[in-house]
Amino acid sequence: MTTGPDGVGRVRTVYLGSGAFGAPSLRALVAHPRIQLVGVITAPPRPVGRKQVLTPTPIHVLADELGLGPVLTPQRLRAPESIAAILALGPTLAVLADYGQIVPPALLDLPHGALNLHPSLLPRWRGAIPVPATIREGDAEAGVTLMRMDAGLDTGDIVAQERHPLTGRETGPELEAAMAEAAGLLLARSLDAWLDGAIRPIPQAETGVAPTLTRPLRREDGRLDPWAGAAALERLVRAYLPWPGTFIELDGERLIVGEAHTAPRAEGDVTGEIAREGRQPALVAADGRLVLDTVTPPGRRPMPGADWLRGRRAP
Repeated sequence: MTTGPDGVGRVRTVYLGSGAFGAPSLRALVAHPRIQLVGVITAPPRPVGRKQVLTPTPIHVLADELGLGPVLTPQRLRAPESIAAILALGPTLAVLADYGQIVPPALLDLPHGALNLHPSLLPRWRGAIPVPATIREGDAEAGVTLMRMDAGLDTGDIVAQERHPLTGRETGPELEAAMAEAAGLLLARSLDAWLDGAIRPIPQAETGVAPTLTRPLRREDGRLDPWAGAAALERLVRAYLPWPGTFIELDGERLIVGEAHTAPRAEGDVTGEIAREGRQPALVAADGRLVLDTVTPPGRRPMPGADWLRGRRAP
């Protein structure tokens, strides 16, 4: 621990993050008077887009904007040389948000431990996609958990939580942005008590954990099955923005669905067919209709569903 010009003890801290979710938490660390940020660890630049332009992570970009350093970009965090480079910075606390690699024991065992900000009310939705899973399953509330990391996958003891009621209209990007801001605020108001030893972490509940482990999404997960309920399909459309997106197959081609809402079935509806809901197209589901508000046909730009329907043979 070092002492700042105001006489306040400052804790040498490394931050690990890659995705935009972690940006408010990084800003919170930079602003905290008791934190001395001695390094930022993020994923290496990745090829992006059709031209495969080598692009740094959002956290790398933010660290550069804030003049932070050093910024380390190890391919494998658990490699001995990566661990040695981080420990050479002399950290006594690690803070992680949306990093994407397993943290080695050497960082978990720092004097102040390793804290992780996870966008769910653990043990609900451990793993890779807590925000999409929260929307997909129709949860009444979301939240952020600050936990002390252990060797398991999101199994560490809970330091603090922030609950967030849902309206049932959130999209994946909207909810992730809200949870990112909540994570930064939760970290900022929890750090003093954590560093002073005034918080005793609480073990996560052991019941109901098995079904909540989420896996990374694949493109095929976005297929809209008409035999599912209309409400479930509408939640998928919101949950799976921007990746993997949702789609239906018509005449051997994929029609991407950007926005949708539900409506009741009508007499004569056949599950799986496209019906007219006023001027808009609707996928007939098992118990209702999924009205397609915006769509993207193959090789085209996004457009209102009504415009797409006008150019299609009437159902």
